[in-house]
Amino acid sequence: MIAVSAVVSDCDTVEDMAYWARAKETWLRKFLALTNGVPSEETFLRVFRVLDPKQFESAFRRWVGGIVGALNGSIAVDGKTVRGSGSGGESASRMVSASAADLGIVLGQEKVSGKSNEITAIPELLEALYLKGFLVSIDAMGCQKKIASQITDQGCDYLLAVKGNQPTLLEAVETAFIDQCQVEGVDRHHEVQKGHGRLVEQIASVLPAQGIVTPADWPECKTIGRIDSLRKIGDKESDLERRYYISSRVLTAEQLAVAARAHWGVENRLHWILDVSFGEDGSTIRKDSAPQNLSLLKKIVLNMIRLDTTHKTKGSLRLKRKAAAWDDDLWISMLGLSQR
Repeated sequence: MIAVSAVVSDCDTVEDMAYWARAKETWLRKFLALTNGVPSEETFLRVFRVLDPKQFESAFRRWVGGIVGALNGSIAVDGKTVRGSGSGGESASRMVSASAADLGIVLGQEKVSGKSNEITAIPELLEALYLKGFLVSIDAMGCQKKIASQITDQGCDYLLAVKGNQPTLLEAVETAFIDQCQVEGVDRHHEVQKGHGRLVEQIASVLPAQGIVTPADWPECKTIGRIDSLRKIGDKESDLERRYYISSRVLTAEQLAVAARAHWGVENRLHWILDVSFGEDGSTIRKDSAPQNLSLLKKIVLNMIRLDTTHKTKGSLRLKRKAAAWDDDLWISMLGLSQR
């Protein structure tokens, strides 16, 4: 409880947690017995090193299910490396997370030892989540036949990015769009987005997968898609970026554009916030289960802040954490506490 409270109050490291606990000890005693006083930095670290991450993750998923209620829409699955956790020749810890695109909250995470092992971690993460009715989007690393099959077996649909790791599939999808590029009636959606001094132009196109994608390899595949993007910042224009997709759901070009943008948005917002607002990449915690548990702890707080309706003032997540640190009543409300 102290660790969650400290992270809500703009503390990112175990040193910060211990210092915050000492500073707030009198206040904390209104809610906790603290028979042996507040924990030291070493105690915080020991707890996170030995805490079973599987049990912590299981409790996290139950908590999310209880506070979120019925969800709908899409779920983005993506990996992130905790860069500061690697040293002495050891690989940095990598987490694969599933996030609800509509709310921007994390639903679960699974640890992998390296990027190549995402292929084994993604099925474990999906198996632990209730996915029925969702559209699950995964980047090219997760474009695997077994993963596609698992997703449809769980009663949901997949949207998988297609790249060179599936050369036969990529060639078939590329060829289909080349053959159809001049055909009238192909469903296309054009949009231009402006913001932060940047202009992004996108054209999404979709075709039926029948006769292009082998159903035995990619179960229930109904749609193939292509998104062409051009980005302009000031006078600089990027090269054309072309991305291909397959989906087990019948999608219009506009729906493909929305789903792909939702995946990109969750991926970037989640990673950027964990690094910039929570200092995750700067963490040098490396031993045992501590990196995984601290990563999940920060996602708990991220969810709490995203779902909080107490703080009415618009502002960044960083400012909301500072507001909780400055305003004890806001902090109590966000955590749902009552005094002893």
